[in-house]
Amino acid sequence: MTTQQQILDFYSHPTAMTSAGQYTTLLHELPNSISKLTHIIQGLVLYQYVARDFYGFTIPEQRKRETHLRSIESMLEYLLALNDQPLSVARPANQRLIGICHHFALLLVAILRAKRIPARYRCGFGTYFNPPYFEEHVVCEYWHALESRWIIVDPQFDEIWREKLKIEHNILDVPRHNFIMASDAWVQCRSGTADPAKFGIFKGDLRGLWFIAGELIRDVAALNKVEMLPWDVWGAIPPSNELLNQEQLGFFDDLAALAQSPDTSLPELCKRYESDDRLRVPATVCNGVLNCLERIENNFNALSGSF
Repeated sequence: MTTQQQILDFYSHPTAMTSAGQYTTLLHELPNSISKLTHIIQGLVLYQYVARDFYGFTIPEQRKRETHLRSIESMLEYLLALNDQPLSVARPANQRLIGICHHFALLLVAILRAKRIPARYRCGFGTYFNPPYFEEHVVCEYWHALESRWIIVDPQFDEIWREKLKIEHNILDVPRHNFIMASDAWVQCRSGTADPAKFGIFKGDLRGLWFIAGELIRDVAALNKVEMLPWDVWGAIPPSNELLNQEQLGFFDDLAALAQSPDTSLPELCKRYESDDRLRVPATVCNGVLNCLERIENNFNALSGSF
């Protein structure tokens, strides 16, 4: 039987995507305070799609490739090449790493794991971008030892973001009705309590049950400590606008049931992930934005022990 402490130990250690490699010491030097870490990260990363409107910086075309960096070590390499000051020093907009939600969330997860604080990267949908729609998003979930609970932190939202989007909830303890985990979104839509056409990203046809299914697979990978870009495609992730058949629906129903309670189902989630090619991240994935295959160089052996 897997104990809570085993689960916390599992999420306390970095693996391929969250290892800082040669830069690990820089993470150790940062404070432990979640509030301070969130503020530091906001001074290191610039969200691509609001750079000009929110921060007055027009991103050069060649720098947009930074949003496709997956691992923490590669992010830090680029960031320090732009400005080699300590990570605690906020950069001007033009010297921040160009990123998306992935980069904000993964940085916080990586820093916390470097300090042996249990943390995990979670995929789902935010209610606060474009209500009444639910926009694809990723966050950090960390274990608060004194309160004995997992807390959602959304490090992307600095004062400018919060003012522009009229965000009133606590970004350091995001209510779970404000961020819907991918598994919960799937269950809600399958039960008829939510409309799958409202779940997705941007305007147009990037919405629906097929989209939630892809987000669910990415969340299961992340629960196995394999944190991928939101547009990475592999295995059973459906193509755009695919109408899912009964076999697919059953597959995702089972997967969502496991992902809804990762603290009790983690051994089964790990077993399913490792043994099922539909779930496990392969050596090569499709980058859905660049529409090309990309080789993943890191070793994805996420398991540090058996469950």
